[in-house]
Amino acid sequence: MIISIVEDNKTYAEVLRQVISQSEKFTWKYTYRSAEEALQNINQNVPDILIVDISLPGITGIELIPELKKQYKDIRFLVCSIHDDDDSIFSALKNGADGYILKDSNIDDILSALTDLVSGGAPMSPYIARKVIGSFHQTKKPSPPEQLLTQREKEILEFTATGLSYKEIADKLHLSNLTVKKHMRNIYTKLEVQNKIEALKKSRIL
Repeated sequence: MIISIVEDNKTYAEVLRQVISQSEKFTWKYTYRSAEEALQNINQNVPDILIVDISLPGITGIELIPELKKQYKDIRFLVCSIHDDDDSIFSALKNGADGYILKDSNIDDILSALTDLVSGGAPMSPYIARKVIGSFHQTKKPSPPEQLLTQREKEILEFTATGLSYKEIADKLHLSNLTVKKHMRNIYTKLEVQNKIEALKKSRIL
């Protein structure tokens, strides 16, 4: 899998490059120092995964993701940031981030997040995952589609928010992989969405 980076901090960008180089599964391709540079040049080397910082000079990482998604629907976006506030987290997810980890993540956590992305997960640092799960339990008037979800469907959706794959969710709930996939299809239908990230957004009423 080809990975590129959008990071203006040269030191941390080099850390990420070295982490990626330690794995036989991934190949580092390019590091962009700004969102503008990525927008201008990414067509020359389109990656499978783009690691994006939020705090960039000029166009922010949060603004960059939807712009690239318009043209490159197959790129998976992993935010890697120092920011752990609600606005940054949910704005990034709302704008199309497929995962969100903090910059204090260790090497194993970063590689695990990349592997989760490849397998269809939505990787998040534990602190970020707790915030996302906590948003499910905030006192809000639920939207009519959300009211249609069964307790099991809500449970599966919460596990999805932590970045678990369908197989991992099936193991935790003692269900078959096929049953979990069937529940997810029902969730998509009820919430009128097309994928996991959209389902998470709509269930949180973002």
